[in-house]
Amino acid sequence: MDLNQTDHLKAYGITFRAIGNGYKSDWLLNYRGGSFLIDYDSKLTAECRLKGIAFQEVSFSEAADIYSWVQSDENNMDVVRLEKSPKIAVYVPPGFQPWDDAVTLALEYAKVPYDKIWNDEILKGDLEKYDWLHLHHEDFTGQYGKFYASFSNAQWYIDQQIWYEQNAKQNGFKKVSEMMKAVSQTIKNFVGKGGFLFAMCSATDSYDISLAAQNVDIAAQMYDGDAADPDAQNKLEYNNTLAFTDFKLEMNPYVYEYSDIDIQPIEIGNFNNDYFTLFEFSAKYDPVPTMLTQDHVSVIRGFMGQTTMFRRSRIKKSVIILAEREGTDQVKYIHGNFGRGTFTFYAGHDPEDYQHAVGDPPTDLALYKNSLGYRLILNNILFPAATKKKQKT
Repeated sequence: MDLNQTDHLKAYGITFRAIGNGYKSDWLLNYRGGSFLIDYDSKLTAECRLKGIAFQEVSFSEAADIYSWVQSDENNMDVVRLEKSPKIAVYVPPGFQPWDDAVTLALEYAKVPYDKIWNDEILKGDLEKYDWLHLHHEDFTGQYGKFYASFSNAQWYIDQQIWYEQNAKQNGFKKVSEMMKAVSQTIKNFVGKGGFLFAMCSATDSYDISLAAQNVDIAAQMYDGDAADPDAQNKLEYNNTLAFTDFKLEMNPYVYEYSDIDIQPIEIGNFNNDYFTLFEFSAKYDPVPTMLTQDHVSVIRGFMGQTTMFRRSRIKKSVIILAEREGTDQVKYIHGNFGRGTFTFYAGHDPEDYQHAVGDPPTDLALYKNSLGYRLILNNILFPAATKKKQKT
């Protein structure tokens, strides 16, 4: 999985399916870009050739030498056994298309199976069927992405509001904002019981804001039919959140922003200089963050989204920072524990579409098969397959 790999993204798919089919599979952390060592099978090699995935056959003695090298104390490497493919759910609203978020693009391209679920399934307890849940371009505050100023007259926005209001009524809620609070809390319970949560773009900060605002109305009248609590800021409960704290809400309903968790475009400066750097962790002592940061290059081109980056001062001290923009307070990628489960937040919308806008065409991953940014997404998909004893930080 170093620079010699011809299709990094499909290599994850091969590995995911191999685990599911019972092949012994090991993740060699920091070895040649975080490579996978899988029991030989002619069907696997044929599939690799057919899909254009580079691989190397090794003998038993060569494999023994690789294990010895990776596990030696002199190298920042380690071996993690991948035992069971996680059952994946992706939270998607009505009208969802696979290209609407980067994770489903990656899953489709790598041929990793997943189920689509929405509010109905979550509220009736279906999360118990899954190991891993993805949230993407979603607004858990019930403010419809705060697109009101720009798109309130657009048909897609009108349809979206109708769908959500009908869905809230069907689930016994008077307001969408109240339903989304219940959804957020149910997801938090899923994590606490051992679930793996991965979120990108606006689902990261809007989710935590929803948890902090469980007992206060922060949505303006055009969003939920009544005014927001004028004292909402002082009623936030930061101890309820997973990742962020002490943030200040953006209460103006016409401003396309939720809070000061997010970094503004003006703070990025020259877009041509927008790169973030992965931290290097100890593979033997910090296997989880090491797994999540496996890549063939450590400096990665940035990308924007409704939530582009996280402000360091708004991140809880207990959260692990996986990637940052060096020399700034801008953080791209974080990870933490809650109860028996974990959460990972990755800011930005699409790693290969720098300024993705509403209505833009989908990204063709066949053109980005070695994407550094997409590899981080796929690390999260394989991470839950690791042996339990290795999932301690």
